[in-house]
Amino acid sequence: MKYTNVTAFVIVVAMWIFGGLATTSVAADGEAAEPKTIAIDGQKWYVLFNGENLDGWRPTDENPRVFTVEEGKIVVDGPRAHLFYDGPVAGADFKDFHFRSEVYTYPRANSGIFFHTRWQAEGWPSVGYEAQVNATHRDRIKTGSVYAVSNVMDEAPHKDNEWFLYEIIVQGDRIVLKVDGETVMDYTEREEDIRGQRRLSSGTFALQAHDPNSRMYFRNLYVRPLDGDTFPIVDGS
Repeated sequence: MKYTNVTAFVIVVAMWIFGGLATTSVAADGEAAEPKTIAIDGQKWYVLFNGENLDGWRPTDENPRVFTVEEGKIVVDGPRAHLFYDGPVAGADFKDFHFRSEVYTYPRANSGIFFHTRWQAEGWPSVGYEAQVNATHRDRIKTGSVYAVSNVMDEAPHKDNEWFLYEIIVQGDRIVLKVDGETVMDYTEREEDIRGQRRLSSGTFALQAHDPNSRMYFRNLYVRPLDGDTFPIVDGS
C-alpha cells in the first residue's frame, strides 16, 4: 500500500511537471511569431514567402492545387486560380509599399501580381490592380503593365526561361513598376480609369494562375514600407 501511494505520488508529480511544460509549450506556440526580415542595400524588407511551404498564403477555392512549392519557389501551373497573401505582415493590408519578387516565365505563359486586392473564392480579382506578367503569351499586354489601365504593348521587357526582378512601388496615387531595376511603368491614377473597386486603396497581394498552359515561378517575395521601416504585425489566428 505504501509503495502504491508513492508510485501514485510520483505519477501525479510527473503529470504536473510535464503537463505544465506542455501548457507552456502551447502558450509559446500560440504567440505570434515575428516575421523574418532581410537587409537589401541597407534597407529592411519583410519576407512574405518562407521558401518551404505556403504558410501565410491562401488560395482561392477555385483550383487551389495549382500552387505548389518546389526548391524554394512558388510554382504556378494550372487553370485559373489566385493565391493571396494572408500572413501577419501589416495584417495583409498594405497601402504605400515597395514589393519585389523574382519571376520566371515559361514560353506562352501569362500571370500577374495583384495588389491592393482582397481574397475572393473564385474568378478574376475584382478589387485592386494587376501588374501583368507576360513575355510571349498571345495577350498583347506585357509585363510592366498596370493591366488594362496603362499598358506595355507587344514587346516585353524580359525574356522567357530567365529569372527577372519585378518591383511594384505604390505611394499615394502613383504606381511604379520596375523590371531588373529599370522603370517600365510610371502611372498616376486618374478618376476616369477607376472602375468599381479597381482602384488604389489598400489591401493584399495575389499571384495569378491564368490558364492550363501557363507555368511560372515566383521566389524571394519581399515588401517594405515607404513610411518608416516597420509594418504592424497582426496575428490573425
